[in-house]
Amino acid sequence: MSFADRTPAQVRMVEVGPRDGLQNEPETVPTETKIAFIDALSEAGLPVIEASSFVSPKWIPQLADAAEVLAGIRRREGTAYPVLVPNERGMGRALAAGARAVAVFTAASEAFNRRNINCSIDQSLERFRPVLERAREVSVPVRGYISCVLGCPYQGEVPTRDVVRVARALVEMGCHEVSLGDTIGVGTPVAARGMLEAVAAEVPVERLAVHFHDTRGQALANILACLQAGVSTVDASVAGLGGCPYAHGASGNVATEDVLYMLHGMGIDTGVDAAAVRRAGDLICRALGRESRSKVALAG
Repeated sequence: MSFADRTPAQVRMVEVGPRDGLQNEPETVPTETKIAFIDALSEAGLPVIEASSFVSPKWIPQLADAAEVLAGIRRREGTAYPVLVPNERGMGRALAAGARAVAVFTAASEAFNRRNINCSIDQSLERFRPVLERAREVSVPVRGYISCVLGCPYQGEVPTRDVVRVARALVEMGCHEVSLGDTIGVGTPVAARGMLEAVAAEVPVERLAVHFHDTRGQALANILACLQAGVSTVDASVAGLGGCPYAHGASGNVATEDVLYMLHGMGIDTGVDAAAVRRAGDLICRALGRESRSKVALAG
């Protein structure tokens, strides 16, 4: 099978470990450790570090200290620190805490949405309208996340047309970027590229990001396939932190260290200090009392 290669010369890395990684930890990480972790990631020169979540502490108690974390971090010039918000109330809390960028989240799977956030896809999109309206008023950029773009733990196959519909809706509502998530890590390179190209037919590829979990060891291959299709923003989590709690055997997000190793080995510029990222990974792994899931970190 032959594809045109549109691999970019530069890739923007979005570090999701402090939010997507730590929200799935069984124990709550101390606030001061989260702050030190984010500061270490900032020192690596990452352009985007997702700092926390303003979803109700009832649902994500691990990130109940989001306001304290935002207040405590050293904000590096040139780095954005977005936070996740579920609705208008969460947006209000985030803005009051000093958030200057936010993200909203839904899924391409009706079954996943109903199990995960107790509403349909269309109902979730309606919840975002006041968030986007408020964001426009205060000039805060909003990113949109779509889960289950290549498969769902409840309904199985997710039609690509559903991914396209949700991505188009998020952009039409005002999201500046849409992150396409293989939440349970079932994708393979041809499927990942096919999904991306279908979405890119409706949404400019420069407004798309990929967010792949490495449950079945396919994340780097899937990222490469999507890079070759022109995507230039990649989500990753230092030390491979995180994972989908609804996916049997889910091993977590693709490790930032491993993505950087691949990109730098290909001659792609990221502006990120890979050694500093490894140090940040070491810091959080010591705090968690376990080894990194990054192949690069384990190889020394």
